[in-house]
Amino acid sequence: MPRKKQEPLDTHRTMQVVNHITSLMQKGALQPGDKIPPEREFARTLKVSRASLRTGIGYLAAMGVMKVRHGVGTFVADGPPEFGKATLSLMGVLHGFESWQMFEARLILESNLAALAAERGKEEHHTALAEEVAEIFANVDRPADFLIHDVLFHRIVSQASGNPILAVLMEAVTSALYEKRSKTVEHATDLRESAEAHRLIFRAIRSRNPVEARRLMEQHLRLAQAAQEVERPSRKAVHGAAKPKTLRAELVSAPPEAVTTPARH
Repeated sequence: MPRKKQEPLDTHRTMQVVNHITSLMQKGALQPGDKIPPEREFARTLKVSRASLRTGIGYLAAMGVMKVRHGVGTFVADGPPEFGKATLSLMGVLHGFESWQMFEARLILESNLAALAAERGKEEHHTALAEEVAEIFANVDRPADFLIHDVLFHRIVSQASGNPILAVLMEAVTSALYEKRSKTVEHATDLRESAEAHRLIFRAIRSRNPVEARRLMEQHLRLAQAAQEVERPSRKAVHGAAKPKTLRAELVSAPPEAVTTPARH
């Protein structure tokens, strides 16, 4: 009998660690690059075992939120993992990748990953996605924090696909895009619409509707591409830039090709 209660208790304490560290980040007590307290001290503060602490930190590290440097300590990550980013960035320098090409790659990969996630996603993925949707809505007025949870949401979708090769490819594309987006996201004007798109994608995945998940992800990415073009102040004259509302209305009535071709870019 005691043994049956032990397993959920450990899981609960692991998530307690995850939630506590996430809460510290949200409050600003832990900033990107900060080192967390030593394991023994931190476990005592949280009133959990060191094993539960390690599992919780391992979960956050897998999500790209924490970085473990063996022999040095555990740190809050600055952004998405660097894996694959250097190679893709180098290729971009050599071959002159355009942002629309990156988005096209993301559209092909991620729309299909969303469909796979709807077919193969487990309850743990659904729970993690629900948490990220909540965080996305909680940070609609804090663009930098919104972006972090946006990236985490898409990473979980990749993991839920059950195909680690596609997930790694997606990670490389996302990481390369993150660097540029982090410099422009503060100019975003309406993140609530993006938040709602994430909620709809999550519902389609949780409902195990691959067709709808693919469609919603495609729609989200097309609108995100156009919105991010507006965020960049260097295209035409900044003062004469189109209002986001007008742009969105344009996109809804335009055929998909009009959004993704280089001419739009």
